[in-house]
Amino acid sequence: MYAIVDIAGKQFKVAKDQFIYAPKMEGEAGANVSFDKVLLIDNGGKIEVGAPTVNGAKVSGRILEHVKGDKVIVFKKKRRKGYTLKNGHRQQYTKVQIESIG
Repeated sequence: MYAIVDIAGKQFKVAKDQFIYAPKMEGEAGANVSFDKVLLIDNGGKIEVGAPTVNGAKVSGRILEHVKGDKVIVFKKKRRKGYTLKNGHRQQYTKVQIESIG
């Protein structure tokens, strides 16, 4: 059994007891969260597609921790001008364990 869920504008394919790294959410580690924007549910081959969401469907999970992603280096240069700019960025994520789909 799996579901396609919209979390903060991004779609994730989730199953029970799976870990996902979603964009940073409000809440402390150990807090329960629920996602109402369920776009599709596959229950043993029986697929239910929402228009745009499945009515009454909910995916619940638990926040495990807040983490940072890998560093991305942004380097800009203009040739023959002596201009260089080096910048870095680390995106913040929330690690969520999916507990139930229903």
